[in-house]
Amino acid sequence: MSSAVVRRVVCPGSFDPVTNGHLDVIARAAALHDEVVIAVLDNPAKKTLFGIDERLAMLQEATAGMTSVRVDSWHGLLVDYCTTHGIPAIVKGLRAVSDFDYELQMAQMNYRLAGVETLFVTTNPLYSYLSSSLVKEVARHGGDVKGLVPDFVIPQLTDRLSQLSR
Repeated sequence: MSSAVVRRVVCPGSFDPVTNGHLDVIARAAALHDEVVIAVLDNPAKKTLFGIDERLAMLQEATAGMTSVRVDSWHGLLVDYCTTHGIPAIVKGLRAVSDFDYELQMAQMNYRLAGVETLFVTTNPLYSYLSSSLVKEVARHGGDVKGLVPDFVIPQLTDRLSQLSR
């Protein structure tokens, strides 16, 4: 008796905040896999604009229409999360060659540590320049981030930045 193989992958990141570039990679991964787990990094030592619960909520709202996507958090080594949850592969978006240099080292280490594969998805050219850090910087200086993040994120981003500038 043969059983169907369920293809599960994880898309890790800090998602501070989630961008349309992130969502593009997630949607493309979801089209190719049975389940995509978005693993939000919970690292209290890393200074983020939004707390872990806020980032999880943003991602849940942003992916509400994607039935094969679920959102979770993790801390520690990503390969430990993958092993614990039976996820054999990581999906990472690549924007530029500079991303590849870093991500290749991580992919090789993850494979060495736990046999977890890494699959690279090239970023849609519409989002090749986009990062959460850049979005925060533009918003911090009053620039328009419409089209860079989901619409519902904009007021949250604006509110948080105004709280910090008081």
